[in-house]
Amino acid sequence: MIYTVTLNPALDYVVKVPDFKPGDVNRTEEERLYPGGKGINVSIILSRLGMDTTALGFTAGFTGDEIERVLGTLGCRAAFTRVRSGVSRICVKVLAGEETEINGRGPVILPEELDALFGSLSKAEKGDTVVLAGSIPASLPKDVYNRILELLAGKGVYTVVDTAGEVLLNTLQYKPFLIKPNLRELSELFHEIPCSGGEMTACANKLIQAGAQNVLVSLGGDGALLVTQSEGIYRCSAPKGKAVYTVGAGDSMVAGFIKGYSQNGSYREALALAVAAGSATAYSPWLAEQEEIMHLLGQVIVEQF
Repeated sequence: MIYTVTLNPALDYVVKVPDFKPGDVNRTEEERLYPGGKGINVSIILSRLGMDTTALGFTAGFTGDEIERVLGTLGCRAAFTRVRSGVSRICVKVLAGEETEINGRGPVILPEELDALFGSLSKAEKGDTVVLAGSIPASLPKDVYNRILELLAGKGVYTVVDTAGEVLLNTLQYKPFLIKPNLRELSELFHEIPCSGGEMTACANKLIQAGAQNVLVSLGGDGALLVTQSEGIYRCSAPKGKAVYTVGAGDSMVAGFIKGYSQNGSYREALALAVAAGSATAYSPWLAEQEEIMHLLGQVIVEQF
């Protein structure tokens, strides 16, 4: 089983406003409503790739009901912990030549509700995968990911962490199987802008030395770099295409990597499917369908160094 954890899921309200004018009345040309959150995105792509997955986290109010309802229609199993007060957040994505996001805060999560999530995660068994994705809500302790990893330690569970900054660095002591910083997050971690392949590899190797088993660096339109603890370095360019909506592309990469690695433990295949999935989502109005991912997979070439 693959469990994804989204601590602060959302309804993403995506609006296209071609001629956006701040301070004026703007009318949308197009609007869409999706369940949002990094872990949720991973679950959706995994489900589309034929993997069994359960989405965990917290939901509240009528927006939480809608998140769970839509996930059900997409074939995803949801086992969220219900928060008694407040509502799950709404995040507005404005497409007006460039992407602008306005993200809600979400509900206040009580200690007993966090304990209920820990109870759900304690069911993970050897060979399962747990994905911790996204930022930590203000109402939860900053070390919540560490507490989850401590709960899973020694159980033979593959752990994947996709977050940023000090929260990410603090999880490395638990030796996560995979972390996935993008280039901006890598720059923030080391207070420098790694421009060359050698500089990016050096930064990723520092994360390996700190405990990560594998570091997948997403490079947007330039593909991805994978630095592994056991097999060296892999690099993959992105297949050609036009970016339409990039939200969820990194999450799709995580899902593609998990699916690819699960087939026969090949890092080469994992990276190829990761880049195909991330690119397919970037070239789509929302998260990519399986046929879109597999179409691009045939164009992906992975190099090992």
